[in-house]
Amino acid sequence: MAKKTLSENPREELTAVLVKPDGVKRGLIGEVIARIEKRGLKIVSLEMIWAKRDQIDKHYPKDKKWITRLGEKTLASYKKYGINARKEMETEDSFKIGQMVRGWLLDYLTSGPMVKMVVKGNHAIEMVRKMAGDTMPAQAELGTIRGDYSVDDPGIANREKRAVYNIVHVSETPEEADHEIHFWFAIEDIFEYDTIVNEPKLS
Repeated sequence: MAKKTLSENPREELTAVLVKPDGVKRGLIGEVIARIEKRGLKIVSLEMIWAKRDQIDKHYPKDKKWITRLGEKTLASYKKYGINARKEMETEDSFKIGQMVRGWLLDYLTSGPMVKMVVKGNHAIEMVRKMAGDTMPAQAELGTIRGDYSVDDPGIANREKRAVYNIVHVSETPEEADHEIHFWFAIEDIFEYDTIVNEPKLS
């Protein structure tokens, strides 16, 4: 298989999925896999891991723009739920808050084992994102993984100084998928196979 995982053919699109520690601890691995396969997508790599902190540190961006946006999301959730950000976080600086939240994410994703997988199929990135639902479970539609299985919200999580428990991580863009697949998987561990409906009929 070629090193590059991006494909111009939407039928060959690859995306990365992580069942986070809360998803594993709640016994939702099979549910996540079942939803992916029932949609008609293929799992072409699958493994359980317990990530080290430096791995998660490399998984999440470190640039100021991304961290600031993380802080801005937190400030927006504080405002929505009527929480005093300065009182809770001792600052209203979005970059400083983003740094704190990023640290909570590192704590969260190293708190237990995760299941990592590569998913392949028609518009796999967009399809898996739709199945996962909004990253904030309180805003995720019923019928999505997060909407059906997480009741956590940023107001509670931020007050408890932790990340939001939202079951899964999924790649958001082709570039992010390409980066995450190369980061988490060896190319030789991503397999090509036909589903049973595509196999030639036996004579």
